[in-house]
Amino acid sequence: MRYLIDNFSVVMGFTRTHVYLALVPLVIGSVIAIPVGASVRRVRWLRRVTVTVASLAYTVPSLALFVIIPPLVGISTIDPLTVIIALSVYSTALLVIAVPAALDSVAADVIDAADAIGYGPLRRTLTVDMPLAVPVFVSSLRVVVVSNIAMVSVGALIGVGGLGKLFTQGYQRDYPDEIVAGIIVTLALALIFDRAVYALGRLATPWTRRSGRTAKGGGT
Repeated sequence: MRYLIDNFSVVMGFTRTHVYLALVPLVIGSVIAIPVGASVRRVRWLRRVTVTVASLAYTVPSLALFVIIPPLVGISTIDPLTVIIALSVYSTALLVIAVPAALDSVAADVIDAADAIGYGPLRRTLTVDMPLAVPVFVSSLRVVVVSNIAMVSVGALIGVGGLGKLFTQGYQRDYPDEIVAGIIVTLALALIFDRAVYALGRLATPWTRRSGRTAKGGGT
């Protein structure tokens, strides 16, 4: 804690960079994965191919991906875009699997009711399926945001900023306090953003709060 207090402005600078590098890929991954996942959901063979490709992409070691991306894209190894692209790949890979699974969680009788009153596939997906799939999707989103916060630290090995610099600098200087400070702030960030995503999911699904209160009242 003494290191955090004495170097607060430096740590906050690393933290801002860390948050940026973790959240931008989350947004990019969501924008790509939601329409793709919804599109392949009902095409069985295409869904299997998508899941396989996404699973393979996620198994590529992060450090290897950080090294491969710069020559492929034509950017510097220490460009923050390297980390953003790599984590966007991981975010998309996880979420493109999560989206169909979340849509599958929607009750069949709700889908039948929407079809019965004349909802087309696109309208039903946007106004019925996706809103009801939010609770399941949010659970996957929480995993992705925590994973991103953890993996950004690896970027320090190629010179990209973030809290990982506290680890590399602490190791090079044989200064454990700096490493411990990095661990504490990283864990705090993971906890804060996990709860933030959870809270946003609750705000987006007010009916789950009402049903929870009803269940408690009924039990009483």
